[in-house]
Amino acid sequence: MKVLVVEDNLELAQNMESFLKSEGYVCETSHTLEGARDKIASFQYDCVILDLMLPDGSGLELVEFMKTNRIESGILIVSAKNALDDRVKGLELGADDYLTKPFHLTELNARLRAIFRRRNLNGERVISLNELAVNPDTMEATIHDRKLDLTPKEFELLLYFVINKNRVVTRQSIAEHLWGDYIDNLANVDFVYQHVKNLRKKIDMAQGRDYIETVYGLGYKFNAAK
Repeated sequence: MKVLVVEDNLELAQNMESFLKSEGYVCETSHTLEGARDKIASFQYDCVILDLMLPDGSGLELVEFMKTNRIESGILIVSAKNALDDRVKGLELGADDYLTKPFHLTELNARLRAIFRRRNLNGERVISLNELAVNPDTMEATIHDRKLDLTPKEFELLLYFVINKNRVVTRQSIAEHLWGDYIDNLANVDFVYQHVKNLRKKIDMAQGRDYIETVYGLGYKFNAAK
């Protein structure tokens, strides 16, 4: 899962980023409203963790920006205890949930995963497709009830394919979703090919169907009709 943390408290932002990365998330941060707006306009995120009190404006402006521009990321508001009115307004504008500071990082994780399930899995914990089952909470995938031996990146790649099944996804979009800001330092995204190749091989070894199709000149498509 790819998330953006919008928080001007540097220590809290760093703690959230470190924890979420340890839980397998691709996590990026912004400490200002303007920086967050630029990132959201340029990249896709599964969820945005949004502080309402930012040095250059209110986080509510970002909620409005996302809804106006039909940006489909989930929104988890984090706010101080005395910001009830702003939390309510944020939910009315379209935010998915809120947490009151201070909060436990484990609860943050649980809220993020709940938002992800509601938005992408119709509230279900497991995505099932023929012989394939994918569980985002446990980061496990099975074929014919046998667990696939996947690296964290391979699991996230499979999850990304399944959520975007029957759509063409480019190598660039895969790289951005799975590696975030890291790809800014790379000359190309050819490494995506190797990860796709490894995932295909492991699915084949487990006697799964060859769902992943190469769309030459564009990227890949996870064909759920196979």
